[in-house]
Amino acid sequence: MTGVQIVTVAEGDSDQRLDRWLRRLFPHVGQGRIEKMCRKGELRVDGGRVKASTRLETGQVVRIPPLPDADHKPTETKKRISESDAKMIQSCVIYRDDHVLALNKPHGLPVQGGSGQTRHVDGLSEALRFGFEENPRLVHRLDKDTSGVLLMARTREAAKGLTAAFRHRNTRKIYWALVAGVPTPYLGEIKTGLVKAPGHGKQGEGEKMIAVHLNEIDTTSGAKRAHTLYATLYRVAGRAAWVALEPVTGRTHQLRAHMAAIGHPIIGDGKYGGSGQENLGDGWGAQLGGIISRKLHLHARTLSFEHPVSHKPITISALLPDHMKSSWDTLGWTEDLAADDPFEELQ
Repeated sequence: MTGVQIVTVAEGDSDQRLDRWLRRLFPHVGQGRIEKMCRKGELRVDGGRVKASTRLETGQVVRIPPLPDADHKPTETKKRISESDAKMIQSCVIYRDDHVLALNKPHGLPVQGGSGQTRHVDGLSEALRFGFEENPRLVHRLDKDTSGVLLMARTREAAKGLTAAFRHRNTRKIYWALVAGVPTPYLGEIKTGLVKAPGHGKQGEGEKMIAVHLNEIDTTSGAKRAHTLYATLYRVAGRAAWVALEPVTGRTHQLRAHMAAIGHPIIGDGKYGGSGQENLGDGWGAQLGGIISRKLHLHARTLSFEHPVSHKPITISALLPDHMKSSWDTLGWTEDLAADDPFEELQ
């Protein structure tokens, strides 16, 4: 049996059902066991009794009772991390001190395990100890196909501070994306509600966020306000544009859903932009064609935060992944063309 575990809900897990969140962490825990733990009051959120359907919020503390080893340890965690995987994840480190570690997460690598996912950052975190006794902890998330800055805490003190910073929006994240068409005005903001449409899989796989008008948020069950800043940096005629995106709120798939909602989906986004539709310059279609990669062109470029221990301001930047770098080369752009703060006029 494992002991009692206390887990803080990371950013990106907000508005997720407790049972789905728990199954992502412990795939071998069945729905029946989860329901029983809730009925008996063994599974608690912020000290209170909950139902399996309870929606979680970033920063909440979940008490998980002892679990049988068979339930707690999925097959992949019993396997020793291969030397190649250890070298791969260690090569992703772009910042490290005694409290904080940051990765440039590769495109296609999930942050946590889930349905059919056996190789992910959380499962490889043992290779990121660098002499510490405990694995670094995730304090926020990126989508599987989104690359870029992923922050981890190396100590409990740092985890507490960073989780609070994300919860209270005391961090700043700027993403780069290649989008269909050219957003106008070039500098602006997107404000909508976002509501989750159920997925098609047994455990909710395929969930998709739908944008709703601000006037309809209060009358749409489950809708939450979402706010994104965008800045058009460079464009290729009317076909595509390099945009910077800053999420003011932190909703699931927010940037992808928002860009699609204004008619400029992110290139390579089959979920929100139509995987089979080629962009012809009218501002829609997730594929540019030619030699431009069909992978998602969304990258967490910078993350700024106050260090949880020294309290000094820190900004971490991540280089573009290979497929986006290739697209930038094809379109004649270089990373140094972007302003340090493309949203300065909106501040």
